[in-house]
Amino acid sequence: MKILVTGAGGQLGRALVESLGARGLTRSELDIADADAVRSLLSTLRPDLVINAAAYTQVDEAEADPAGALRANFEGPRNLAETTDELRIPLVHVSTDYVFDGNARKPYVESDPTNPQSVYGRTKLEGERAVRGANPRHYIVRTAWLYAAWGQNFPTTMRGLADRPEVRVVDDQTGSPSYAPHVARAIAALIRTEAYGVHHFAGRGHTSWYGFTKRLYCELGIQTPVIPVTTAEFPRPAPRPAFSALGTEREPRIELPPWEEGLREFASAVQEDSK
Repeated sequence: MKILVTGAGGQLGRALVESLGARGLTRSELDIADADAVRSLLSTLRPDLVINAAAYTQVDEAEADPAGALRANFEGPRNLAETTDELRIPLVHVSTDYVFDGNARKPYVESDPTNPQSVYGRTKLEGERAVRGANPRHYIVRTAWLYAAWGQNFPTTMRGLADRPEVRVVDDQTGSPSYAPHVARAIAALIRTEAYGVHHFAGRGHTSWYGFTKRLYCELGIQTPVIPVTTAEFPRPAPRPAFSALGTEREPRIELPPWEEGLREFASAVQEDSK
């Protein structure tokens, strides 16, 4: 199968290219918000499947740049969906837990109502709707708290802060940390099916950012004290969902390993790279 991955410069895009042996395109190679460029390139390459991992993911910056977020998160996916439908190509579109409001008390499943509270979340939901409306052969994959052993992400930031006397981390936001190679493997299993529609692929279980950091430091052998704090002590431009753990009700049941296993693999990878 000839697979094309957009957003290949990102954490998940890179993992998908490596896992699937796919051709990856970075933003400099294809701006998905350019409809003519999308149509021209896909008509030339004629892939069997397109996976869209491109997105505007700067959550706080999106509050001040809604047009930029809309361009990347809605117009781009719409262009891909319309063109892939014309060419009769299935499309995988990656979305986020931020489409939910965070008021749940149990993990969100695919049929739960959406209610995004930020510009980022709203534009990602608009992207989902555009994909659903334009190409019936779509897979929408929502994931959460994504990280990899490369790129800038939460655990690499926390690792970099470990030389401080103590690290203060929010303990009242709960989610499902998702290791990018695990998400890529789940997508690889999904595309062997015709189970079109929305799927949740996130690390099994859930924790807070504080709990995630404590476990990270344990895996890395870091002794720096981790202090739990509240979201109110670290105000940010974009509201964060208080609880955005993801579960699944879909069949075939494709689940990621527990989030702790992903963190263990992350720790092993970064320690190996440090040798």
